[in-house]
Parts: sequence; C-alpha cells; structure tokens
Amino acid sequence: MGKINEKIAEGRVLVSDGAWGTFLHAKGLKVQECPESWNIERPSDVEEIAQSYVDAGADIILTNSFGGSPLKLMGYGLRDRCYDLNRAAAEISRKAAGDRALVLGSVGPTGKMVMMGEVSPEELSEGFMEQVKGLADGGTDGIVIETMSDLEEARIAVEAARKVTDLDLAVTFTFSRTQTGEYRTIMGAGIPEYLEMAAAAGVDILGPNCGNGIAGMIDIVREIRAIDPVTPVLVHANAGLPEYRDGETVFPESPSEMASRVKELVAAGANIVGGCCGTTPEHIRHIARLLKS
Repeated sequence: MGKINEKIAEGRVLVSDGAWGTFLHAKGLKVQECPESWNIERPSDVEEIAQSYVDAGADIILTNSFGGSPLKLMGYGLRDRCYDLNRAAAEISRKAAGDRALVLGSVGPTGKMVMMGEVSPEELSEGFMEQVKGLADGGTDGIVIETMSDLEEARIAVEAARKVTDLDLAVTFTFSRTQTGEYRTIMGAGIPEYLEMAAAAGVDILGPNCGNGIAGMIDIVREIRAIDPVTPVLVHANAGLPEYRDGETVFPESPSEMASRVKELVAAGANIVGGCCGTTPEHIRHIARLLKS
C-alpha cells in the first residue's frame, strides 16, 4: 500500500487540486506552445500554480505533465525530452508540496488509437513507461492515468506503469450521460466495462474526472460503488457544465456552489475530491474547509 492509500485507510477524505491549464495560459502560455516545456523553461511559474493549491488546503497536487507522453511531445518537436520534462514536472510539484501534500503524477491520453492502427501497442507501452519513469524518479507519491476514454489505451498505460514503479496507481475515465441515461466515454465504454478493465489490471484507485460537474459525478460514483464497494474513488469534477458566453467557454459553479454538493459526493463513496476544468484554488479552499471541519 502506497502513501495515498495509507491516508485513505486512516479514514480521511482527501482533497485534491484543481485546474492547471487555465493558469498557465493566464501566465502567458501561448495556444501553440507546449505546457510541459515550462517545467524546464519557466519552472517558477509552474511552481506558483502548484503552491497555490497547497496553500488552499489540498492534500494532493498533480504535476504539469498531462500531455507529457512522447506521442504528444512529438508534435512540439520535444520527443527526446520526455523523461526530462516529466521528471522536472514531478520535482516542481514535490518542491511545492513539501511535507504538506502528496503528489500524483499526471498522465493523459496520447490522442492515438491502437484499434485505428495509429500506433502499435509496443510504441504506446514504451512511451508510457518513459513518462511514468520520469515522474516517479522526480518524486511523485503516485501516478494518475487520467481523462481516459479508450479501455485498451488505459490497460496498456497501467501495464506500462507497473513495469517501472510500484507507486499507488489511479486511473480515471471521462464519462458523459447518453440520451438513454447511461454514462459512457466518447469511445463507448460504460462504467461496468471500465471497472472490469481496472480490476483485471490491478488499479489501486478508480474514479471519474472532467466532463461533469459534481451533480453528475455523484451519480457516477453511486454506479461505481454498486459494482465495486471497496476500491478507493477519486473524483475531479468540473466547476459545473461548460457554457458558451460572449465567445468563450465558462464553467458556472462558484466555489460555494461546488462545495455545497461535496458532502453528497462523499456519502456516495468518494475518497478523494478535487477539481478539473474551471476549478480554482478558491474552489479547492472551500472544499478543504468543508471536509476538514
């Protein structure tokens, strides 16, 4: 059992961090620029984001490495920097966390599909191993393979991570509600299929992220708990469902509105609660105050 699951085993509900990309862009990240490049070129700016979540009361912070796979970095001409950029991402969050928070290394989807012949399983696995090795060597306490929709990619990512680290391993999927009321990924995977894959792969922490506000996450966690009542569940919810206003996408839930549903989310079975798109340190501060009171 790793450090994250040790905390959960103590009976605590842990608070995770919120959105990163919004703040990188606010600090000057250009649309065509690689976010992970800042881990080496502008580390103090990245550290400020991590520090803001620690100061807000997060027990867990992530790393600036969501798009840090070789296949993603290739588009920026940074394929050969994969290990270095991920290790730097972990070291930055580790420094910000100190002894106040734990660090989860973020691993996002590659955007390539095995089933379409865009990448071989071997290339996918080697890339995930390189990325996870960098994060683990940089000092993370766990790895979160997040925002996944393809069962095969997630399975390969889990197997690759297991080859290079024994840290706690979380896998979160992004589900949307269909017209028939089911929750499925854009690749068509439902919650039962996701849980079957995760159980077979030996995942330590389950959960949904992105795609829904807390209201939708409550329903998803209830469905997860109806099938798996034991495995810890991590939830990174958006600050409400996105709305398009005056030419830009906004997430409407205020910090107090988002926090008002957290007790219901925990009652449904969540063990770690944090945010995704639209969430700020103030959202996390409200959640932390509620859970720690």
